[in-house]
Amino acid sequence: MEQVKGKTAIVTGASRGIGRAIAEQLADLGIKVAVNFSSSPEKAEEAVEGIKKKGGEAVAIQADLSKVAGVESLFTKTIEAFGKVDILINNAGVNIYQPIEEVTEEDFDKQFNLNVKGTFFACQQAMKYMEEKGRIINFSTSVVGQMFPTYSVYAGTKGAVEQFTRQLAKELAVKQITINAVAPGPVNTELFTVGKTEQQIEGLKKTVALGRIGEPEDIANVIEFLVSEKSQWITGQTIRVNGGFI
Repeated sequence: MEQVKGKTAIVTGASRGIGRAIAEQLADLGIKVAVNFSSSPEKAEEAVEGIKKKGGEAVAIQADLSKVAGVESLFTKTIEAFGKVDILINNAGVNIYQPIEEVTEEDFDKQFNLNVKGTFFACQQAMKYMEEKGRIINFSTSVVGQMFPTYSVYAGTKGAVEQFTRQLAKELAVKQITINAVAPGPVNTELFTVGKTEQQIEGLKKTVALGRIGEPEDIANVIEFLVSEKSQWITGQTIRVNGGFI
């Protein structure tokens, strides 16, 4: 992976979970990482310090990505720190599990503002600042292909992400920037486990062909491939990384 050394990546929602695993793995490859966070400065700094102790380069950047001004600030601060942006990982997201009768306008807007608007306008900033052969990876979910009660709004936001990942592929191709989406299945993170009993988690394992819940590193491994030159002829695609989740 010599070809990625010295590149700069923004990883949104990188203070914990999948985002943190991605930030750490990219840093191990010699990529400079902007560790974005919204409300967990201690965890973000912990991630940065861990990267630095291993000889990597990283900086923690707070930004509210549900607002365009926050997205713009994230790119500006990353460029101030590292001079450029080569890779964008749109990992930040929020999920509120609710049956339809309990969904409020505030809950609906919170999910669409971060998951959809934040991702879209980060792609816009990437088109503005990235040089040729940049990489954008958006995040969807394998739930898009399922019928899960209480996931309707969240799945709707990720369906939108998959659509504009496809539609933007040709626009971004004028700069040889590839854009793809990763759609994880059940992964052992706080976002997934909070509110679930051990019995529920065991039940979900049975829906996975490979018989286990994923780990953040399973997703980071696919991201590593997508940021490399080996993925240069893949764009506009959604890759379902889910162990055969059915």
